[in-house]
Amino acid sequence: MEKYTGAERRKFPRANANFVVSYRVKEHGTYDLSQTKNISQGGLLITTNKKFDAGTQLVMTIRFPFVEQKIEATGEVVDSKEIVKGLIYETRLKFIDLPQDFFKELGLYIKELLEKWSKK
Repeated sequence: MEKYTGAERRKFPRANANFVVSYRVKEHGTYDLSQTKNISQGGLLITTNKKFDAGTQLVMTIRFPFVEQKIEATGEVVDSKEIVKGLIYETRLKFIDLPQDFFKELGLYIKELLEKWSKK
């Protein structure tokens, strides 16, 4: 896969980070477990065991190491791409209802991660 070399289009910086996420389709379904590959204040990338159509809303519960409580949020699928045929998909989601008090904490955490990685 070629690395994108164009202008940055994201509104918020993105950091590679692994957090446990449980998710389900908003209208129905049981929870499944995954983990993030990267995250920003605007959304995240998770691995899933099925392909989701763009626009599908997933209800998520996420555990972050910098807050005590689990964070409940809804994400809208932007893209879902097959990585391992019929088995693993990378699903990009944008947050549509991230709690505002947590939004700021997440931004600070991502900034710290990016600063840490830039010093290596």
